[in-house]
Amino acid sequence: MSISAVDSQKLVSNSDPHYEDRVNLAAVFRMTARLDMHESVANHFSYAVSDDASQFLINPRGRHFSNVRASELLLLDANDESTMDTPDAPDPTAWAIHGAMHRNIPQARCLLHLHPKYATVLASIEAEGLPPIDQNAMRFFNRVSVDTGFDGMGLGDEAERLTTAMGDNRVLVMGNHGVMVVGDTIARAFDELYYFERACSNYITALMTGKPLRTVSDEVAEKTAKQWDYYTKDTRYAEVHLSELREILDREEPDYKL
Repeated sequence: MSISAVDSQKLVSNSDPHYEDRVNLAAVFRMTARLDMHESVANHFSYAVSDDASQFLINPRGRHFSNVRASELLLLDANDESTMDTPDAPDPTAWAIHGAMHRNIPQARCLLHLHPKYATVLASIEAEGLPPIDQNAMRFFNRVSVDTGFDGMGLGDEAERLTTAMGDNRVLVMGNHGVMVVGDTIARAFDELYYFERACSNYITALMTGKPLRTVSDEVAEKTAKQWDYYTKDTRYAEVHLSELREILDREEPDYKL
């Protein structure tokens, strides 16, 4: 006898202590695809579920973002050297980069790595972060790290080096590669990613006009960045953002919860 979608959801939620984390992360995968920030069946998101951040959820190899379901997310241990020998091993670059990040930066609970159009354009030009030309860009003023040491596709030493390049910032522009965004929650990491790509889009479009950029002073940019810090954390703006996205998916793609 077949099991209904509702019953299937109950089975997953009742048997997995990380079910709510799985649902939030699956929702982020689905919405990232809707926003056309995904790339084929590549790119990876992860979220640490253990206190020491060594155990984390991550998307399975070869699964398109628009198809990811909560139950399909792999639960890996960053310290388990046998991971790549298992039948359901993750993508090698996902294991290398996310394993290294979770081992070395435990406070970065959620890691979102992808190659969205405008952030990747920024990673491909000679630019040190984003100039404060609009309110979205000011959110990231002095809060973006830039890696200029690209040396291949994120395996081995390259993955370990990226953890140093991130520093204390929440965004790492990976030169000649893409972007990595980190956050203490899934909601905050996704909100950061969403606004960073929006800011990059505005900046690249402004460059395309060929007109001089209208930048604000460092003082105004820092003031605005601190206002963003307050708004996204103390007002729970990011959590509300994700809750609204989940409501859309509950209505239109409820299978993401399965």
